[in-house]
Parts: sequence; structure tokens; C-alpha cells
Amino acid sequence: MASSVAFQGERGAFSEEAIVQQFGASVRPIPLYNLSKVFESVELEQADSAVVPIENSLEGSVNETYDLLLASKLKITGEIKLRIRPCLISKPHSGLDDIRTVYSHPQALAQCRKTLEKLGLEPRPFYDTAGSVKFVVDSADGSMAAVASSRAATIYHCRILLKDIADSKANFTRFLILRRGPLRRVRGLGKSSVIFSSENRPRALYNALGVFADRNINLTKIESRPTKRKPWEYYFFVDFDGTDSDKPVREAIAALITRAGFVKFLGSYPRSP
Repeated sequence: MASSVAFQGERGAFSEEAIVQQFGASVRPIPLYNLSKVFESVELEQADSAVVPIENSLEGSVNETYDLLLASKLKITGEIKLRIRPCLISKPHSGLDDIRTVYSHPQALAQCRKTLEKLGLEPRPFYDTAGSVKFVVDSADGSMAAVASSRAATIYHCRILLKDIADSKANFTRFLILRRGPLRRVRGLGKSSVIFSSENRPRALYNALGVFADRNINLTKIESRPTKRKPWEYYFFVDFDGTDSDKPVREAIAALITRAGFVKFLGSYPRSP
């Protein structure tokens, strides 16, 4: 039986494109309405794994994913970096001169903000890129278009008016692969992720991050999110080079536990090419 992978959105979403890139055409994608349902499907063993967006090179982090990682028991087992080539997509018989409004996920609209402004089109947020294509094709209004993948245009038999309309060609989204534990240790070059919190006092964050500097461990990303318990207190999400097979990484995590009020190891995983 084919492996099942949950993702947020409709068939043809960029998340599904990332799944096919990583696992091949034989995988069974499971489209779900929101990210919390994606996490839940793996936790309840309704899907073998999940692929979720974590950051875009133009528009930054996906905050909901970070918040769900904090609450979930799922572990990160891989990452996928996908070049995003958004297309302007319409009903089969609509032309560019007919279009007045454009629907898509807020992140996709933001990636094409300047292009849409030059075209004089009004952006309207929708819950999903491919879902916006489905919405447009089901509508009787020929003045609407969507921003989504060429894959979505093929699935819903729509017309691509313009290809690759992102404001920058350096438009990539990084996705995480999530699974239930226990997990195998990663050998060789890889990355790890951890969440921690520190006291709101001088040198607390400096001392916590020092466990990595003391062992010459390179940090590749730091993201902060409110704890939502007390104003101006934060969780810190850190990605770094190395895996839990490496002695310096294990020592750093052990030292972090003594210096931070809360620590959650999210997993070690192969680095995406």
C-alpha cells in the first residue's frame, strides 16, 4: 500500500508539489482544510506522515506551523526546499483583460504583490492556493483569477494567463516532514531543531544560546513566538547543523536543559539539497 502524506489545502497545492518532489508519484497525498487537521491526522495514525510549510524565502515564517510544533508530539524527520513558481490562472474562456480580482493564500498573494499591482488587480485572500483555483472555476464570474501552481491549473482544467509571476525569482518555500516517534538516528550531515524558553532577565538568552557557541555548532535559524501565557515572554525555535548522533549536539542539548526553563527537542533530519 502506498505511503500516505497529509498536507494543508486542495489537490494541486504547492505542499502537494513538495510531496511529489520528495516521495515520487506513487505516494498517496491526503488534502486537509487546515494545518491543525494535518498534524492531527498523523497523531491519530490516519496518515503516515505530513508535509507542512515552515518558511518562505520572500515572506518569512509560517507562524501557525511553529505554534503547532510546540503543542504536537510529532517529530521532524526531513525538510524539502521547493522553488515556487506561482501562475495567474483563470477560467478556460477568460483573458487577461477580463480579470479584475485575484484569489489565493495570503502568502502567495504577498509573493506576487508588485506584479499584481502593476496589472491593476485586486488581491483577495483565500485559505489555499489550489482551493482558490477550484473556487474560480466553479464561479460564474469570468473576472476572477487565482494565483497557484501550474499543477493546479491542470487538475482543474483552467487557463494559465501568466507563468512565474513572483516578484523575485529567488522564491523558495521550505517544508518540514513530520512523523510519529520513535525515530531512527540520522547518520552523516544533517540538521536538528529545538524549542526552548528562557527567563526575561539580562544574559538569559545569551547564556542559553552559548551552549551551541561553546561547542562550535552553527545556528541556521532562530525564530521567536509569544508564549501566550505572559506578555513579552517568548519561545525560541532554533535550527542548527548536526544531529543527535553527534556528541557535541547531545552535550549542547543537555547543557541547554540546565539553562532554559523549557526545552523540547523536535528531531534530527537530513539536510535538503
